[in-house]
Amino acid sequence: MDLIPAPASDVPDPDRPGAVLDARTVLAAAPGTEGTERWLRTVLGAAFALPLRPAPRDDAAQPAPGPAAGSAPRAAGPAPGPAPAAPASAPAVVRLRVEAGLGPEAYRLTVADGAVDLAGGDPAGVFWAAQTLRQLLGPDAYRRAPVRPGAPLALAARRIEDRPRFGWRGMLLDVARHFRPKDDVLRQLDLLAAHKLNVLHLHLTDDQGWRLEIRRHPRLTEVGAWRPRTRRGHRASLLWDDTPHGGHYTHDDIREIVAYAAERHVRIVPEIDVPGHSQAAIAAYPHLGNTDVVDTSALGVWDTWGVSPNVLAPTEAVLRFYEGVFEEVLDLFPAAVSPFVHIGGDECPKEQWRASATARARVGELGVGDEDGLQAWFVRHFDRWLADRGRRLIGWDEILEGGLAPGAAVSSWRGYAGGVAAAEAGHDVVMCPEQHVYLDHRQDGGPDEPVPIGYVRTLEDVYRFEPVPPGLSPEAAAHVLGAQANVWTEVLDSRARVDYQTFPRLAAFAEVAWSTTLPAPEARDYDGFARRMEGHLLRLDALGVEYRPPAGPAPWQRRPGVLGRPIEGKPPNV
Repeated sequence: MDLIPAPASDVPDPDRPGAVLDARTVLAAAPGTEGTERWLRTVLGAAFALPLRPAPRDDAAQPAPGPAAGSAPRAAGPAPGPAPAAPASAPAVVRLRVEAGLGPEAYRLTVADGAVDLAGGDPAGVFWAAQTLRQLLGPDAYRRAPVRPGAPLALAARRIEDRPRFGWRGMLLDVARHFRPKDDVLRQLDLLAAHKLNVLHLHLTDDQGWRLEIRRHPRLTEVGAWRPRTRRGHRASLLWDDTPHGGHYTHDDIREIVAYAAERHVRIVPEIDVPGHSQAAIAAYPHLGNTDVVDTSALGVWDTWGVSPNVLAPTEAVLRFYEGVFEEVLDLFPAAVSPFVHIGGDECPKEQWRASATARARVGELGVGDEDGLQAWFVRHFDRWLADRGRRLIGWDEILEGGLAPGAAVSSWRGYAGGVAAAEAGHDVVMCPEQHVYLDHRQDGGPDEPVPIGYVRTLEDVYRFEPVPPGLSPEAAAHVLGAQANVWTEVLDSRARVDYQTFPRLAAFAEVAWSTTLPAPEARDYDGFARRMEGHLLRLDALGVEYRPPAGPAPWQRRPGVLGRPIEGKPPNV
């Protein structure tokens, strides 16, 4: 069976009858599984017109069908032939239950004797079991209306047991550079859940746009959410789109996104950048910038790519302003869904601070040594501020410079080195090295690849990515929370472009982040994964995902004449 991610154990039992789901099938949901119950009725009801009526109340407490007496375990893999039919007289039952002994996010899926039993170590585990069931039902299970009404859904007898390797299996979606509407974010949450990924990092602010409504500072979206034009391609490109670009999420949009994510057991990590990547905020409120160095009232939202020199001023007024911003952020993103808040902390040019009498005086007043110390001061301030409110700060690996409080975590993006240093120092780490899992980087070296950015990172390259670098001590390795694939959108100006760059590589990343049985990178069975991907692409087709075809981009996916920034050779393992 072409399951992705591949489960730890998949044991078929061709000697026993499986189950046939049809209009008579009932759904028995034990306490703690109500979210998965709603989700199954929604997706299978739409795809197959299955009503999945409630089973008698005591049916959910029935044990999972066990192996037949005297039967021997079989090797993992697909059943050799069609499953024997379950007795036609009794309707099939799908049971959902929590079995705490399985462990966090772990699950067991058993099909036998006319029943499908989904047991999870917690509600999330039950949900991941339901995602596996959906894969077992074939590509039609991903459609929004039946294409073969009344066709029986036969499942072979089998027992699947699985659990995740990492608790953080994430993807960053940059909505600051090119805004993605709310419905695109909801769709992305469904795509993450379909691959058992459980973190969506939303990059909400940058030089090129501010995407979150802050009611006490309305100009952040009135002004900061819009730029007059957009450069097409790399920042060296001479092409421009003169259509104003922008948009933002209202409070209610965010509440809907958060609730939708919670139903799918996906955490949201909101990112509000300080002290760099802040020109959109300064354009809205000029006093946030270094007014003794530059006429900040003349600044607009930045219309090109790269790193703006316009950074936040190191003043108490700026701290109070952003404390107000983060107060609304914490209200919109509750701790249960968003225990981490990302503050950026990367790529902060210091030229304005060096030229600013205010900033130089601040260095002396705070005793932080130099302008690099000012950046560390920003980070430490919000580290304490968030910790006092029960949240954890996470930032890009530059936040290591100047020292971190014990509870802060690091997103290691410039390579492995920052993550290794953080983990060895006792900080939790999310591995997302740009050389390996920046999915806006090109997938092939061919001339038809649209807007080629960075190193070539093929599907196989991503499949061989290893989040825990060799040589990391066992104590430090325990601080690797997991991994994240980042999708930056400077050159991704539409949902189709995001799809193309993200898929199918996100499927390979998902298996890396989930699977407990993957061997070392060089020993991984990529050919077997590629064969499973053939079936998985049919699921993506049913979902309408405009992925990169294995043979290369379709004619309408190319971007001839739009300048990129390809980097040749093998990426350094730094």
